[in-house]
Amino acid sequence: MARDSEDPNADVQYHLEVGPKDVADTVLLPGNPERLEKIVAFWDDHEIRAHHREYRTATGTYEGTPISVTSTGIGSPSAAIAVEELARVGVETMIRVGSCGAIQPEMAVGDLVITTGAVRQEGTSDEYVREDYPAAADYEVVSALVACRRTARLRLPHRCHDERRFVLFRTGSTRLRRVRSRRR
Repeated sequence: MARDSEDPNADVQYHLEVGPKDVADTVLLPGNPERLEKIVAFWDDHEIRAHHREYRTATGTYEGTPISVTSTGIGSPSAAIAVEELARVGVETMIRVGSCGAIQPEMAVGDLVITTGAVRQEGTSDEYVREDYPAAADYEVVSALVACRRTARLRLPHRCHDERRFVLFRTGSTRLRRVRSRRR
């Protein structure tokens, strides 16, 4: 149902085109909408609930537990839109999944990283909290992710790390070179 403008009080959200009955309490958040099919392939069942612009949402079950996935597109501004709209329809836990860069030389492609916090250098979060407010992950969610990884006996090495987020990849790569040169 197309609308002319956003109404934050509407049941169906403007950008995501989902309502309270379309999503589970826990939502995985990949950036790329193409990752959605890779994620739901592991689930018991799923149904595509919405697809609007970069936002694609599916809901299903994994081992009998309701779960959803919503793609967020590229960057913090579009992720913020997804998070706000998911919160408006009652989502309680959101977990960012996908790829990330690393500056630690011991990190390898394919390593599992459970992020415990972030350096907020992307700009979007300044609209929500003071600059000096820490970006820390929820302790219970991090603990559950670590426990799940151990229970599943994944053979992937995993590390709990802070991460740094940049909006501009070119600027980020320049900063990355500076950070690496300081560590040597």
